[in-house]
Amino acid sequence: MSVEAAGRTAGAGGPEGGAGAERADGGECGCGRCPHGAREGHQRAVAAFVALREDFAAGRGVPSGLARSAGAARQWVSDELTLSARDLARRGAAEGLSWLAAVRWRTLLAVWSAVVALLLGQALTAIGGSWTAGRTAGLLAAAVLALGLTLAALLHRAHGGALAPLIGEDGRLSTSRTVAAGWAGVVLYAVLMAAVRLATAAPDGRRHLLRGLALERSGALLAALALGCGVAVLAYGVVAARVRSGRLQKIPAERPRAGDLLTDDAGRGSFLDVQYVLVNAAVAVLALVRLADRPGQLPRVPWALVLLVALSGATYLMGKLVAGGRPVILSIVRSRELGDLAAPVRTGDDIEIRGAGFVPPGATTPDRLARTVVRIGGVHVPVPLVPVPGGFANPTDGVLTVPVPVDVEPGRVQVRVITAAGVESNGFPLDVLD
Repeated sequence: MSVEAAGRTAGAGGPEGGAGAERADGGECGCGRCPHGAREGHQRAVAAFVALREDFAAGRGVPSGLARSAGAARQWVSDELTLSARDLARRGAAEGLSWLAAVRWRTLLAVWSAVVALLLGQALTAIGGSWTAGRTAGLLAAAVLALGLTLAALLHRAHGGALAPLIGEDGRLSTSRTVAAGWAGVVLYAVLMAAVRLATAAPDGRRHLLRGLALERSGALLAALALGCGVAVLAYGVVAARVRSGRLQKIPAERPRAGDLLTDDAGRGSFLDVQYVLVNAAVAVLALVRLADRPGQLPRVPWALVLLVALSGATYLMGKLVAGGRPVILSIVRSRELGDLAAPVRTGDDIEIRGAGFVPPGATTPDRLARTVVRIGGVHVPVPLVPVPGGFANPTDGVLTVPVPVDVEPGRVQVRVITAAGVESNGFPLDVLD
């Protein structure tokens, strides 16, 4: 595969690539204006980029005029990969926007499917017995909640429908917001059931129902709701403050995924998120079971379980306080090829920067790797992309290799790393000789 052909394939979103129109040969739609076309266009861009990267990793496609200079060839390969990565990122962003616009119908389908499932479950359990006022109240309460979610989905149809309130500023599903929304749904469902029962009950029955809404009975449930909402607010404030101060590196996601609720920004399973979701889900299920047993009263939740929810929320928040950090440079050495003699660092040499936090969680995509920059004195040096089969050897989270440009003045200079999240590392002194 030639470099020019691969670049044109990866950049099919330009005018030559036919963006905004279906393929004339009858292949998959890649218009980018519909969810299917955006998905297919992104998949083709990914395949083209991978093919280009593998060719470069195998040493194919480099112009013969650059083959004699390892530094020039490396920079040319990095520039070509960066251009293709930018188109890949554009395709990914288009797919994310189209997914958000299309997912509203899936959320509505899920909501109304739950209402239908509740109807079928109540109908089946009523066989051999009788249809009670509690069953009617449960169905009406579910229908009212579904209508509210439908209205929210229509108002936020371009931002994920009913999922819009659960999506954080980084484009991921927020664990704390989802848990708070779950508790709000449980409490609203219980209140709506009680309202329907009160509206249809006789005067004597209403007094009994009102006693079931007393604070001594519902206090624990309301405390669980307050804890869920409080954790969501505090988590938002902690993350926002740490991002603004540079103590936490945040990379936006292309689109939200269900796995965001149980993983960190890099997609790895997070114990803190998993325990927080599971604890709250277990207690919420207990509340719903007790609500089904006594549909005319708010469910009584044991205070011991409320304490468990509080401990889980405190653990989750402590994790937010200590997670992440600034990139840090620990040492800088001259990059030495096999057979080279030991020598000081001069302009034109490659240096190896060793440390941690150079690639933030979620920044492993090619376009974000290409945003990593090293500032040597007053010169900003983009970190070149070095392809290897299946990925990149440079940059990595712990090691960066960059050339010292000729514009760097000899003497002692400060070296800093600027990550894809825009966070700058500590300064590290480097002596550059003439």
